[in-house]
Amino acid sequence: PTDVVKVRFQAHVKVVDGNKRYSGTVDAYKTIAKEEGFRGLWKGTMPNIARNAIVNCAELVTYDMIKDALLKHSLMTDNLPCHFVAAFGAGFCATVVASPVDVVKTRYMNSAAGQYRSALNCAFTMVLGEGVTAFYKGFVPAFLRLGSWNIVMFVTYEQLKRALMLAYNS
Repeated sequence: PTDVVKVRFQAHVKVVDGNKRYSGTVDAYKTIAKEEGFRGLWKGTMPNIARNAIVNCAELVTYDMIKDALLKHSLMTDNLPCHFVAAFGAGFCATVVASPVDVVKTRYMNSAAGQYRSALNCAFTMVLGEGVTAFYKGFVPAFLRLGSWNIVMFVTYEQLKRALMLAYNS
């Protein structure tokens, strides 16, 4: 439910007459539940789960693959710059594969009741109406968010791993 509220806040700051659609977070929960029923708070759950699974798999697999390739071909050594490059690449790959699901999820969550029969119907409608490039709307901000997150996550992970291994071995 929190993701639905977040997506709605990002997309619908004001309604047509200039008044805010929601006065706050609690009001957003109440309004969505009242207008769309309890299920409205869970709208887009399956695309959200799919998106998170895709992102996590893409991040972990591509980070390891890029890091291994950099080390195997002696392009870098196992240190901070290598971790940074591998994390940046993993963020890019994750964004490429997750963007279509992310765009569909966001559109579906923001849609009026009955606009789409399902998230899959939303995706087909997008392809037929706008073409495949519609799945990559907002790619740059999504990459900046996911890329920076990957850099922080993997660099921190590698540094903590190194510190723990040194502490354990001493």
